[in-house]
Amino acid sequence: MRRVSDRPFDGAAAGPPHERDTGAAAPRCPVAAMTTPATVRLARHARSQWQRAVALLRRKVLFRYRLVLITLVALAVGIGVGAVWGPPGWFPPSAVILTVLAGGLLLKRKSLAFLLVVVAAVLLFTGFALDFGHIGPGLLVTIGVTAVLAYLLSGVRERLGVQGLSGEKMLLELRDRLRDQGRLPELPEGWGATAILRQAGGSSFGGDFVVSMRHGDRLEVAVVDVSGKGVDAGTRALLLSGAFSGLLSAVSSSEFLTHCNDHLTRTALGEGFVTAVHLSLDLTTGDYLITSAGHPPAVQFDRGTGEWSPTEAKGVVLGVVPGMTYTPVEGRLRPGDALMLYTDGLIETPGEDLDAGVDRLLGVADRLVTTGFDTGAAHIVDTMSEDKNDDIALVVIWRP
Repeated sequence: MRRVSDRPFDGAAAGPPHERDTGAAAPRCPVAAMTTPATVRLARHARSQWQRAVALLRRKVLFRYRLVLITLVALAVGIGVGAVWGPPGWFPPSAVILTVLAGGLLLKRKSLAFLLVVVAAVLLFTGFALDFGHIGPGLLVTIGVTAVLAYLLSGVRERLGVQGLSGEKMLLELRDRLRDQGRLPELPEGWGATAILRQAGGSSFGGDFVVSMRHGDRLEVAVVDVSGKGVDAGTRALLLSGAFSGLLSAVSSSEFLTHCNDHLTRTALGEGFVTAVHLSLDLTTGDYLITSAGHPPAVQFDRGTGEWSPTEAKGVVLGVVPGMTYTPVEGRLRPGDALMLYTDGLIETPGEDLDAGVDRLLGVADRLVTTGFDTGAAHIVDTMSEDKNDDIALVVIWRP
């Protein structure tokens, strides 16, 4: 038995079968039905493009220096707004050059390009709001040239993998490390030593360097001269100083230059030539071994005779002949004696033979006997380097 619903039958609501409700609401406005999907699609597309633009800006333009970029953009916009509505003379349009220069130093190229677009927009806004007479062709040319130079500078830093002021900081740290490496270790009582390094043109880097090590009663010192001078030779000197310092503590004294030569011939660091002199000194007896590779001769002061004389150590420059061996020369430092190692920048004069330079050095070194070896080394460098523009390294070791 079927249950009859208490709901009254509404025949009008039911209507004919073809007019009954099928469950889908009929649109009330045909125009809304046509425009609503299109509007939604347009809004979604616009939102998608905006999200892509923001992601691109964060990933490729702002990257790590987004705060710097935002600051410079705000500064450029502030200059433009101040030039239009600010006190007269306080915000000249030419001040945007400062933002361009700062961008060249601190930003990557993509970030800098975004900043330059903002600067151009600020100049256009200022010109339309005021008068293009306030932005003459001279200012536009100046800003354009500055922008090109800033973009090139930013590109150089980006290729080097450094940005902002980190490049200068890194170079300063390398310079300090090279100088620290050139300092001689502390010697026991009864010995004295000093080392002086000067680069051509007052540069922070040069092709001459000193590596040293003390192991017990043995002192190892190497004075090295890389071909070239100043910054041009400084990059190779930085690489070689680390390699030679490692070899100095890893191989025997008699084989040091041999291993240095092998290292240079096996690597691309052998481009050009490298000269070196190596001293291995016994701090107990004063006995020493000197080996040389195309380097100016070390000179020794003999207190008994009161004269300086060159040592006989000789050899081929490093990095030219594979498998080259270097024969050491023996000697002894007695109380009152001294030994001097140096690079050719100290004695070399254009148009003059090196032997003449050595003779002149020995004449100047005679003053060390009366003035003292510790303070006289700087006097030698000052005297011998007059009217010269070359890297210089000098090491003096003595027994009081």
